[in-house]
Amino acid sequence: MSFDPKQPPDLSIIIPVHNGAAFLRACLDAIFASEYASYECIVVNDGSTDGSAAIAREFAARVLDLPEGPRGPAYARNRGAQAAHGAILMFVDADVVLAAGALERVANAFRERSGVAALFGSYDAQPAAPGAISQYRNLLHHFVHQNGNPEASTFWAGCGAIRRSVFAANRGFDEVQFLRPSIEDIELGYRLRAAGYRIRLDKGLQGTHLKQWNLYSLIYTDVVCRALPWSRLIIETKNLPDDLNLKMNQRASFILAALACVFLLLSVIYPPSIVLSAAALLGVVALNRKLYRFFYRSRGARFAAACIALQVLYYLYSGLSYLYAWVEFQLRGRTAMRSIAALKSAARSILGAKL
Repeated sequence: MSFDPKQPPDLSIIIPVHNGAAFLRACLDAIFASEYASYECIVVNDGSTDGSAAIAREFAARVLDLPEGPRGPAYARNRGAQAAHGAILMFVDADVVLAAGALERVANAFRERSGVAALFGSYDAQPAAPGAISQYRNLLHHFVHQNGNPEASTFWAGCGAIRRSVFAANRGFDEVQFLRPSIEDIELGYRLRAAGYRIRLDKGLQGTHLKQWNLYSLIYTDVVCRALPWSRLIIETKNLPDDLNLKMNQRASFILAALACVFLLLSVIYPPSIVLSAAALLGVVALNRKLYRFFYRSRGARFAAACIALQVLYYLYSGLSYLYAWVEFQLRGRTAMRSIAALKSAARSILGAKL
């Protein structure tokens, strides 16, 4: 979309894409169908080889090519932000189709809430990809965000916006630490909150997620790209907010899920342990009854039952990822202490010899 350089747009929409041709057209169709006029759209082509850039050029979007990509979404979003003219940077993933009125909603929110530095929304309750795992994963994201604290403790870049001045003052996304899709947006949110900025979770700002999941991609993404780096961030910053995926009932659910598995294994040699396993599993269901009611209302009883199994699995690998990161942190700290002690000892020996 063209605009008068003397009157820059309100919003700069930045879409990083790497081989997202299957989704990008639908994403851009929704943006350019908007009745809100004061925006520019920047597609950052992060080394795509599937024609994503050609699709973007069919629209009135600026396309930034990163020929040495993929460099990761943190790097791509930062390059888009550098090229942006708008006072508000709005980040949208290439596999998200914004709901009607989303751009106007974002612009109005920043106009009406001068104290808000950033805001983000959620996926809607109508994920496009079929299959129980895809439906579960996308509906879970919707439920978690819809039940989160409006005064948010972090940030999400799948459908989120931030004042350009705040983004620049805080050095944007960490493109050195996060070289692939990970928690670069969560880490930015932690830094913003630590610096005293307000982040708003706008539950009415939604988009349809088009991504299809299978069990492997679900577990790999949750563990390698989210649970492990997020656990390390929590441990290093000592910031464990009672919000979103980190609520107290989620932590308790991990303990109960782990106990259910332990007692199930013990039942092989001591059959009465199966009762304790069942009790622990019922505890998980009780703690998450609101979530499972949502699954039931959304897709029926069979789907809700499948989601219980997937959710128990989720609690297990997420909790174990945190324990792994905690042990890793402790061992690293002890190694560092031993190294410091060895250096001190060597220094004393050298000084003693000189004396």
